[in-house]
Amino acid sequence: MMQYKAMIMDQKSMERSITRISHEIIEKNKGIGDVVLVGIQTRGVPLARRIAQRIQAIEGVDLPVGELDMTLYRDDLHSDPSKYQSKTRIPFEIDARIVVLLDDVIYTGRTVRGAMEALFRMGRPRMIQLGVMVDRGHRELPIRADFVGKNVPTSRLEVVKVRYAELDGFEDVAIYDKQKSGNP
Repeated sequence: MMQYKAMIMDQKSMERSITRISHEIIEKNKGIGDVVLVGIQTRGVPLARRIAQRIQAIEGVDLPVGELDMTLYRDDLHSDPSKYQSKTRIPFEIDARIVVLLDDVIYTGRTVRGAMEALFRMGRPRMIQLGVMVDRGHRELPIRADFVGKNVPTSRLEVVKVRYAELDGFEDVAIYDKQKSGNP
């Protein structure tokens, strides 16, 4: 296992951030009447599910949760896109709804741009809001998160990893050196 450079969130701080983000979603939208949650595959999905659970506990209403695979909408997809199969599961209409798009980390903004393009292919949301566990800066596109668990200034030589019990067996958010993490 690669040694992290800095631990920035433990399980308790992640839980507090999820609770805060859930309250902010409710407050910003004056309730949750037209709100749906869509997690970007892979690590935005557990975040979306947890926020839905927290909102259910607060408001007593089950929010629809979808999963968005935006692979085909990446601006760095240079190979044959026909070989990819979408793992998108959005079993509800997004037309005229407030879609809260959720991801683990926002960095350049390119993933979110692709995700928005994918959503527009499915319908016309009234509004798209963005929630992330970590905003690490270094935007290349004019995209800003509406809901942020933690702002963490980073170097371009670092990688931020968000881990969830559902996927990794434990949870935390840590910074790693890019060269040592095996990430491009």
